[in-house]
Amino acid sequence: MPELPEVETVRRGLAPVMEGAVIARAELRRPDLRFPFPAAFAEVLAGRKVLSLGRRAKYLLVDLEGGDVVIAHLGMSGSFRVAGPEAETVPGDFHIPRGKDERHDHVVFHLDTAKGPQRVIYNDPRRFGFMDLARRESLSEHPYLRELGIEPTGNALDAAYLAARFRSRSQPLKAALLDQKTIAGLGNIYVCEALWRAHLSPERAAGSLVTAAGKPRKELVGLTEAIRAVIADAIEAGGSTLRDHIRADGSLGYFQHSFSVYDRTGEACRTPGCSGTIDRIVQAGRSTFRCVVCQK
Repeated sequence: MPELPEVETVRRGLAPVMEGAVIARAELRRPDLRFPFPAAFAEVLAGRKVLSLGRRAKYLLVDLEGGDVVIAHLGMSGSFRVAGPEAETVPGDFHIPRGKDERHDHVVFHLDTAKGPQRVIYNDPRRFGFMDLARRESLSEHPYLRELGIEPTGNALDAAYLAARFRSRSQPLKAALLDQKTIAGLGNIYVCEALWRAHLSPERAAGSLVTAAGKPRKELVGLTEAIRAVIADAIEAGGSTLRDHIRADGSLGYFQHSFSVYDRTGEACRTPGCSGTIDRIVQAGRSTFRCVVCQK
């Protein structure tokens, strides 16, 4: 499933085309994706101007003139591509071949833009993605969004915040970081990478990073910095290249080529001076990659 950096790169790819454009027509080629489309979805979108494209955790937010907001999730295999009037070919350097079966083009947004007509096409072979509608004034109370924690990209994420969340918790550190009520959009790949950068064991108790007085220990300060850095690096690199995921311009991200620990079982640890190797364990049904020598 695409993680936060992948969704952010999609947002950045779509924004130049969609922001300021008018949705002339929304074409729904089936009645549902993972869930049915909202009632009169195509009719609500028709003729509406796109004010901005945002993101909350792993959700894309299409803010429309008139106060409605489209909430879109890519699911396991969803992707957007932009097509001009002449062709539907997708530019980009494909390191992993992408299926071009138009049977999986389920939603087409026909746009009137300053550069002429454009189409934004949503393709989803597995149909685990979905789209919903909300009102802007009550967006934060939408069921998908209301319990989400802070973003890992903003200044709100600091060691003091995590100390308040982790205090007295015996839960493993990795599980605590994957709790979306604590940090929104932080997924399995980047938790593994951040813990490796911070030299912390994923099995360590979250509360061990907090003093008896509730203050963050030095290790928690380092972990906070590692989380922010790994997310920033991934966004800059274009996100990780999962099998079905592509950026909005058709090209794949490249961050997977610089993973330091994720999916590197048996390889030498990249920490300078470390003699360890990367191994894999399973926590709550999910793969965790770590170095037992330098992650304590």
